[in-house]
Amino acid sequence: MDAGQEASLKQHLIDPEICIRCNTCEATCPTGAITHDENNYVVDAGTCNHCMDCVAPCPTGAIDNWFQVSVPFSIEEQLSWQELPPRPVLVASGVVDALDDEAAALIAEAHQGQGGAARAPASASKPRVNLFNRANPAIAKVTGNIRVTKAGTGSDAHHIILDFGAVPFPVLEGQSVGIVPPGSDANGRPHAMRLYSICSARDGERPNTNNLALTVKRVAELRPDGSVFHGVASNYLCDLRLGDEVRVVGPFGATFLMPDDPDADILMLCTGTGAAPFRGFTERRRRLGVQGRGRLHLFFGARTPQELPYFGPLQKVPAAVLEQHLVFSRLPDAPKEYVQDRLRTRGEQVAALLRRPATHLYVCGLRGLEAGVEEALAAIGRAHDIDWPALRAAMRAEGRYHVETY
Repeated sequence: MDAGQEASLKQHLIDPEICIRCNTCEATCPTGAITHDENNYVVDAGTCNHCMDCVAPCPTGAIDNWFQVSVPFSIEEQLSWQELPPRPVLVASGVVDALDDEAAALIAEAHQGQGGAARAPASASKPRVNLFNRANPAIAKVTGNIRVTKAGTGSDAHHIILDFGAVPFPVLEGQSVGIVPPGSDANGRPHAMRLYSICSARDGERPNTNNLALTVKRVAELRPDGSVFHGVASNYLCDLRLGDEVRVVGPFGATFLMPDDPDADILMLCTGTGAAPFRGFTERRRRLGVQGRGRLHLFFGARTPQELPYFGPLQKVPAAVLEQHLVFSRLPDAPKEYVQDRLRTRGEQVAALLRRPATHLYVCGLRGLEAGVEEALAAIGRAHDIDWPALRAAMRAEGRYHVETY
């Protein structure tokens, strides 16, 4: 009997090639099995109990890898990887067979929304995912790069159009792509991939074009020591010129999708560049022109109108397509107002939407938005005789409740 036929163990591994180091898995893991260094997020085989709690929240699917091994890969080995070892024979420390039935069943269960996992809307189109990886990225050409916030404000956000030429790159509204910045980090390793939501409709930035658009905010933050941190990927993307080539990975995302049901009301809550997927939703609904009962309802927060991406273009969207609540927290001579405040102000309308079985709720933006929105919805529920925790659980199980914060 060889090593591969001796006591076979199922090991959970994270794919470093598509991991974006967002820390969602480590924060979610109830056993503390996941840890990281400056390079990789890894799983301790001796601590992991295969509970699957980390699988559904992962935005790229990097967490969803399971191998049969005779000897588990150590933490040190995993931290040194730039990609998963090849199948079927990995390296000296482990021999991998096909995914066992138990692991496959657990993964399928997690992806069906058990334990509060997100589900795609029942009417959503079937997404294509993971068509391109770091080893074989799609090469897109920059055909547009325009600033969509006012110069001189604290927000430098850009609308970037990437054209794929003759290479098919099918996407749906609500999906994301990975961008691989050129060059290496301070340790000589290739830069980690960054994830960005697609802000265009499935048929392109213009109808029937093989391109997509991203909304990217330049990151430049003052550190405690007085130095300035410049985001690698955001500055790379915001500085792109027409004709530049970009390596694109993905697409990613199988649940944060737009319902195709024309009767669906879509309640969209966002801040800053969290509006990206909702721009795609709006363009899709506008182009279809379907005479259904459903309507889009946008609650969009920023500091000022000048810092709100797409403020000008938003004024041109017909009210019949999109009801807008643009909320600002730093207007002169005005009290601070946030998305959750406007939700409470419009509590009766929001409650009526929540009672509709065709209403879908999406939250996208900075992580702090989620807590404020949750408190506001709970308050609206109490004021209008709605059991919000129970309704939220039902909406999630039905593929009508989605949160994507960072």
